Amino acid sequence: MEKIDGRTAFVTGGASGIGLAIAQALVDEGARVMIADIDGPALDAAVAALGSDAAGVRLDVRDRAEWAAAKIALESRFGPVDILVNNAGIGPDGHTLADMDPVAFDRVIAIKLTGTFNGIATFAAGMRERGDGHIVNTASMAGLIASAKLGAYTASKFAVVGLSEVLRAEMARHGVGVSVLCPGLIRTNLGATTIAAGSDRVTPRTPSTDQGIDPAIVGALVVDGIRANAMHIVTHGDYQAHVAERMARVVAAFDGVPVRAGGTPPGTDTARD
Repeated sequence: MEKIDGRTAFVTGGASGIGLAIAQALVDEGARVMIADIDGPALDAAVAALGSDAAGVRLDVRDRAEWAAAKIALESRFGPVDILVNNAGIGPDGHTLADMDPVAFDRVIAIKLTGTFNGIATFAAGMRERGDGHIVNTASMAGLIASAKLGAYTASKFAVVGLSEVLRAEMARHGVGVSVLCPGLIRTNLGATTIAAGSDRVTPRTPSTDQGIDPAIVGALVVDGIRANAMHIVTHGDYQAHVAERMARVVAAFDGVPVRAGGTPPGTDTARD
């Protein structure tokens, strides 16, 4: 999608952090943006900061009825969506999987994974019918490499990466691009929003103690990724060796395993029947 000026975008988790930075970058490129967030006061402040080309709608991404209402609000204000950014999420609680409250596990999966699917279910078919559009799903570097005590968070992020690759394969022939954003540490208030969602976070952090990069850098990278229809958008080159090491371990698992006839393996980056 080379032209962003005049487009309509919908960004979840848009009242702060990465979501707000993406919304700002899109507005700066001439897009009309509706941001969605569960935090009403933060949403109002963000819309005021973004200016007249922005609007807001309160949305719990777990609630499909609220998604339907948000779609009506968006189309009434700006028309059909051209760019969908499924960004809303919460952070890890720091527990090992063996000690994690099942309720907490379900919460992370519902917000990040099912919430992302709900956005796709709401808007993707319309994009396909119009033969145009772009979808960005926010995952994490934790969707490419695994770390201890990030169990549910990592599971949800790996799932969003896989979901995005499948969606890209399905939508490519219809003129709809798909990207998955895999950021490293970003300077946001994710810790506070995670606690607000009900998490008993073991080691909460605040923006003042985080050492992440400026979210504005991420917003610019996402705009570039939309223009280039990049499959994966990453923010930190520091992790390249770690990702390469993991991929090498996966490839090495095939050493010595015979090739068995079983049909053509499925593709991910290109659509196949």
